[in-house]
Amino acid sequence: MGQTLYRRPLPSDAIAFSSPEGRQVFVEALATEGLNGYFRLAEQFHTQSDPAFCGLGSLVVALNALAIDPERLWKGPWRWFAEDLLDCCVPLADVRERGLDLDELACLARCNGAEVEDQRHDTSNLVAWRAALAIAASGDAVLVASYDRSAMGQSGGGHFSPIGGYHATRDLALILDVARFKYPPHWVSAENLWRAMEPIDPATGRARGWLVMRRRPRSSALGFSVSCVGENWHGLSRRLKEVVAELGLSPGLAELARAMLPLASHLEIRGTATAAHQEALAIARTALRSSGVYPRVQQEVGSEHAEAVTILLFAIADRLKPSQRDELGTLYGPITEELSNLRAQLAALSGIQDAAGSTT
Repeated sequence: MGQTLYRRPLPSDAIAFSSPEGRQVFVEALATEGLNGYFRLAEQFHTQSDPAFCGLGSLVVALNALAIDPERLWKGPWRWFAEDLLDCCVPLADVRERGLDLDELACLARCNGAEVEDQRHDTSNLVAWRAALAIAASGDAVLVASYDRSAMGQSGGGHFSPIGGYHATRDLALILDVARFKYPPHWVSAENLWRAMEPIDPATGRARGWLVMRRRPRSSALGFSVSCVGENWHGLSRRLKEVVAELGLSPGLAELARAMLPLASHLEIRGTATAAHQEALAIARTALRSSGVYPRVQQEVGSEHAEAVTILLFAIADRLKPSQRDELGTLYGPITEELSNLRAQLAALSGIQDAAGSTT
């Protein structure tokens, strides 16, 4: 069998993690606290389960390393992040076909309980890249890099992987490559890795970059999630911007509700498999329906869409005029956690450019 089927040799300027030199770099980085974030990543190190799942595989490592509870069952009684749970932004079938881009991965991270700082390569931000490496090395956050393999002398194109450590003196970053069937973990020049983010991603027309992730204080919601069924994530982003623009022209609640209606079909309520979760979600939905504004929304858009339109209006309340927010009122109780999650998704949607796709 050829190299295409089982592992490939690393380029000469990469240092294999398990080689004598790689182990020496590890010892040196450990002594200078460049590996404080390594161990929780190593505990969750994961091999992507599909050729196009490098983004999902990297996110599985990151979310589990951050100890974020998915609030949904994985298998049996266990709650744990796996790639098949990461479907709140882009359908898994689409990811399998074309992969993800940096915006979409950031959105997936946000809607699954992470705070995300995303940055794209710029000719002037090498200092920011090294600062991100230092933050991840300290253990304060998890760093996932998006880069072009070919620019690193490797086979393939766009790729995601978590960064496991940083040797600041030698300016070496540890790539925990989630495509372990292809390349093992390896140390590379941090500057070269940054330069490998510069080539334009043909799917987005923009450079690649990196994500710095931390656990959100209130991480995952139980049920409400944006879904792009029937429309890609970038198309949904455009639709959201159109709706928000229309909201600014809506004088009152009736007009707001009707303007928001086109997005209602993109709000799903995830199934919960435990009695405790079903009860908690039922309490949250009751709180939503008990709000003063719910009956008025129901009258405008009908019972089928009233719940979705109501929570979406609250989720984008910061984009409304003060008089419109006053008319909405305030939600209290467990529904606020659902709102926090939904706002993170919509915020991610708002920043997405009009493009799609990236692959391993």
